[in-house]
Amino acid sequence: MVQAFIMVKTAAGKSADLQNRVHEMPAIVDAHVVAGQYDIIAEAESEEVYEVINTVATDVTNLEGVVDTRTYICLE
Repeated sequence: MVQAFIMVKTAAGKSADLQNRVHEMPAIVDAHVVAGQYDIIAEAESEEVYEVINTVATDVTNLEGVVDTRTYICLE
């Protein structure tokens, strides 16, 4: 099982809506609006690292209001 944390920077006023939309994605197990450099932290799990990368590269970044993302794959 591959786990990853995805940091999402959103346009002003878009965090709550985007949190819900990100959380609905199949590989995402949890998503939280946070204060700091990024606005949402999402946790992803999948059988293959490709699935996590595809979720970020295709699904998350294509959402209207997403400004930037960073993905951190868990090594433990």
